[in-house]
Amino acid sequence: MKNLDYFCEVPSDCADGTEDRSVYLTFDDGPLCTPEILDVLAEHRVPATFFVIGAYAADRPELIRRMIAEGHEVANHTMTHPDLSRCGPGEVEREILEANRAIRMACPQVTVRHMRAPYGIWSEEVLTTSVSAGLAPVHWSVDPRDWARPGVDAIVDAVLAGVRPGAIVLLHDGCPPDELKPGTRATLRDQTVKALFRLIPALHDRGFVIRSLPQLH
Repeated sequence: MKNLDYFCEVPSDCADGTEDRSVYLTFDDGPLCTPEILDVLAEHRVPATFFVIGAYAADRPELIRRMIAEGHEVANHTMTHPDLSRCGPGEVEREILEANRAIRMACPQVTVRHMRAPYGIWSEEVLTTSVSAGLAPVHWSVDPRDWARPGVDAIVDAVLAGVRPGAIVLLHDGCPPDELKPGTRATLRDQTVKALFRLIPALHDRGFVIRSLPQLH
């Protein structure tokens, strides 16, 4: 990794020349509709990485603690989910560092190792600040656009069409604060939850192993 790159995939070549068939489920914009997601992951006994918004983590610390207790990774998705390319250096730093603090306040034993820029919009400032904070910048390689609610079949089909060893799959367990409307939380990510019930067994049937993101530095 170059100093200012971000990761779209995890290297899948093993030292003995074989291929590691690991794939990585990641969830952005929570914790909001997270209990249902966690229930599905627990039923299938697979881990995931949650890129959480710091403001939500501060409001729902019990979900951060549950993620950690159930073996998942908690990562940084900024404090309030702004477009960081429109923020000055001081604001970029505050967004990232305050999110780290909010996560650690919710669960002091957590180790935050990864960061994902809101909307997937990276800049040199965001990459530099992330690395300086000890966070590996993580993008994705498979995006079924579940946030747009395209239908359960579309979500499952898009992931299975794009997945390969080392793939980082982007899903959502919430939405940005400025998009959260009263009364919509119950159905916000119902398609994602239903898709997971089908997607996890389908990945296993294809010989993939679902893991939390490893240390990427």
